[in-house]
Amino acid sequence: MIYQRIRDLREDNDWKQEYVAEKIGITQTTYSKYELGKVNIPLDMMIRLADLYHVSVDYLVGRTDEP
Repeated sequence: MIYQRIRDLREDNDWKQEYVAEKIGITQTTYSKYELGKVNIPLDMMIRLADLYHVSVDYLVGRTDEP
């Protein structure tokens, strides 16, 4: 759920992976692994992503459908 949500949010904003990665302070390669579900997203990165997209962490992890 989370992997699809962060990809959808990025695409909805017409942002490239490089842009999001730069904004949250990681490499594009690491961010790509987040979207593909190859690595677990650390809590601090979840918070940064939620802040970037103006949504809750609960929304990112699928606990609610309300951003």
